[in-house]
Formats: sequence, structure tokens, C-alpha cells
Amino acid sequence: MLRASAAELADALAAGETTSVEITQAHLDRIAAVDGPVHAFLHVDAEGALAQAKASDERRAAGTLLSALDGVPIAVKDVLATEGMPTTCGSKILEGWVPPYDATVVRRLKEAGLPILGKTNMDEFAMGSSTEHSAYGPTHNPWDLDRIPGGSGGGSAAAVAAFEAPLALGTDTGGSIRQPGAVTGTVGMKPTYGGISRYGLVAMANSLDQVGPVTRTVLDAALLHEAIGGHDPRDSTSIDQPLPPLVEAARQGLTGDLTGLKVGVVTELSGDGYQPGVLARFQEGVDLLVKAGAEVVEVSCPHFVHALATYYLIMPCEASSNLAKFDAMRYGLRVWPSEDASAEEVMRATRDAGFGDEVKRRIILGTYALSSGYYDAYYGQAQKVRTLISRDFEAAFEKVDVLVSPTAPTTAFKLGEKLDDPIAMYLNDLATIPANLAGVPGISVPSGLADEDGLPAGFQILAPALADDRCYRVGAALEAALLEQWGGPLVPKEI
Repeated sequence: MLRASAAELADALAAGETTSVEITQAHLDRIAAVDGPVHAFLHVDAEGALAQAKASDERRAAGTLLSALDGVPIAVKDVLATEGMPTTCGSKILEGWVPPYDATVVRRLKEAGLPILGKTNMDEFAMGSSTEHSAYGPTHNPWDLDRIPGGSGGGSAAAVAAFEAPLALGTDTGGSIRQPGAVTGTVGMKPTYGGISRYGLVAMANSLDQVGPVTRTVLDAALLHEAIGGHDPRDSTSIDQPLPPLVEAARQGLTGDLTGLKVGVVTELSGDGYQPGVLARFQEGVDLLVKAGAEVVEVSCPHFVHALATYYLIMPCEASSNLAKFDAMRYGLRVWPSEDASAEEVMRATRDAGFGDEVKRRIILGTYALSSGYYDAYYGQAQKVRTLISRDFEAAFEKVDVLVSPTAPTTAFKLGEKLDDPIAMYLNDLATIPANLAGVPGISVPSGLADEDGLPAGFQILAPALADDRCYRVGAALEAALLEQWGGPLVPKEI
């Protein structure tokens, strides 16, 4: 039961072979057994999850199911507001905060009947590539507990990889769904910007953040995407048009036929700085796409080389603005440096105690770049380069249907290895950042184990905005070909 996909669990429920209560309890037992060393969860809501599972079983008995995934449990990244359940964003400044409302995606999970197991660990305010910047301690990679699970959404990826949850929600600002997916051997999807509501997401960078699925199969990601996606009038960035047929595209991909599809290999997203084992698995994936009938060509996106620098100007600027709301006045932590302290002194003491080093670093960077005399030189110039990156995508998609690359330059590195070198940490998002800057969708699919260390690598598929179905079709075809080659899914050793 624990190793079944969400689609398989839904089929078992439909056949009467099990109940939602049994499935949910099995995952809660798994969390109790292994989450000590993994630390994927910050909060587990056993009582609430079982109550939701019981309600699902009652609906099934009455023939009033809410969705195809009704009764299948899920974990939620702790950056999404959950009514009655703590939402800390991995920060001490929000320790114990319980929102009075649900994020739209959480509300849609409940409306679809998915029991919520709890909230997963993350880099503080989604700032990091390793989940080592959580104020509540790092998450460990189920493949090797001495290594990182990626970030910022390492908790969601680790929970799915460790079979603590069949599904999870993450958020992706510069790769925070796809990069953890690559290093934990899971599937991570960043939808088109605006395709899934951001209402109730504690924003780091409004123009970059996107909610998306974390799963073990491409079909599961499509099923979850359809459950939470679509227009939301409460989100001004939400796109007012229907989702493409995502589940249908995934099922079409599973047939293994990609005849007529043109695939572009991005020249700038490989080579120097990429681990040989990661590149080898990527090339094998490309070869399998050719075998499935796709035509593969090399495509140059010349401005992608500036994506990392562009992102690390735009994102801190937006983050510094967003985090100004944590002022010790309205909610969250409040530190009194003295009895007669002024509001400014309370704010300074609270932010000093409540924010971690990485958050402070990005606030300072962003505030500097937005300051008088520097706005045009830094933020303004970065936005111009962002436009050039978007044009690179537009030009590429005139020639090909999808673009592909390795998801991350390396496999999971050891905990602590890059904590003292922020630039080395930022380089992990080298291949994922362009999609966020342009707002296009991207999926990471496990591509195999690197020869050097036996750890998972990821294969990234990018599509034009609003063509998320292409990610699912190509991802499912690649997944099917790889599973046939491997003889079964990649599974970490028992924890």
C-alpha cells in the first residue's frame, strides 16, 4: 500500500480493496516510524487526517465522491496557509502561527476529498536549495541521510520519496519543486505561472512563485494538478481560462509514442559544472525520446547564461518587500529588548531573532538593489534581461515543441557542504531558474542513478506557457521507457 502510486490507491479504493482510513493510517504509521531521521514534516495532523479519511469513506459508501483522488492522503508544504494548522514557513518569526483561512489550493484539496497528513519542512521563507535553512532543522534525503533533499521544498520531496505520503504540494520560485525532485528521485512539476492560484501562499517573490505537485509518477502529478488548478478570482495573477487536458496527456504519453514531436536540447544547460553521471543519464533519456519517435535538435538560448544573476537580483528585491510585513506588530514573534522599547526597537529585535542568516542576506541584497540610485542599475537592468530570456524561450518554441535539460547540475551534496558558500548553493538552480523568469511550465522526471555515487538525477522538460500538457505527455513517455529499462521504479534503501 505504501509504495502504490496515488492512481493505484484511487483504483484500490474504487474496487473496495481498502479504505481511506486504512491508507491514511498506514501513512501516519510510516511517518511515526521513519520521520525521526528524515524530518520531512514540521507538523502532523493525525486526528484531522483520519477525520477527513472517515468522511471520504462515508461519501464512497453513499456514492457521492468529490474527485478521482477522493480519499488519497497528501502532505502540504508549510508555506501554504492552512486553517487550524500551524503555518511557519520554516521560520521562527512565524512559530506557532495558525492561519484563520485556507490557501485556495488547500481549500481545493479539501473540496476534492484528499486527507491532509500535515505540513512539510522547508528552507525559511523558501530561501535555499537544500532545506538546511529551516529554523527547525534540516530535512535528510531518504536516499542517503547524510545528504540534502534539495530545497526549498525538500520536506515535500523527502516525504514522497520516503513513502510517508503518496502526494505532496510544493512551491517553485527558482526550482524549489523540480530540484528536490531531481535529487530525491521524485516527480516535480512547476506549472505555468498563473495556472494555479497563489492566494494563501506566503509569498517570497510574487512574480516567480508557483504552487505545484510533488509525486512519484507523472500521472499522479497530472491528477493532482487538475485537482488544484484553474482560475481563482482572489488571485490577481491567476489566468482566467481552463487548464489543458493534463491527465489525458499523461495517459497518452504512457503509450510511449512521441511521433512527430520536436524536442530541443538547450546548449546552455549542460557542459561545464555538470556532473558526468548526471549528463550520462540525461543523454540516455534523450536517446529514449528519439526511440519513442521524437525528433531531437540542439537549441541555443544565449541569454540563459545570465539567468542566475538576473534571478538573484529580482528575487531578493521582491523578497525584501514581501518580508517587510513581519514587523512584530500584527502577528507572529514579538521580542521586547526592554520594557520601554520603541516600536522601531521592538521591530529590530524581533527581526534579528526571528529571521535566519539566509533570509537576512536576501533582505539586505534586495533592499540595496531597490535603494535610491541603484534601482535602475540593478533591478531595472535585471528586468530587461528577464525580457531577453523570455524572448529566447519564444524563439526556441517556434522551432520545437519542448525543451529539455538536466534538472540540476549535480546529485544531492552532503549536508553542510555548501552552507558557508552561498554562491555554490545558488548554482544548484542553474537549469531551473529560466522557467520561473519566463513563467513557462517545467517538470522534472527521475532519469536514473549517477555512476559516481548511485544517487538520483533528474531530466527536465520545459514547454510554452499554457502548454503544461506537453510536459506531462513527454514526461510520461520518458518515465514509461525508463521503467521498462530499469524493470521497476527507483527506490531508496530502507531507512
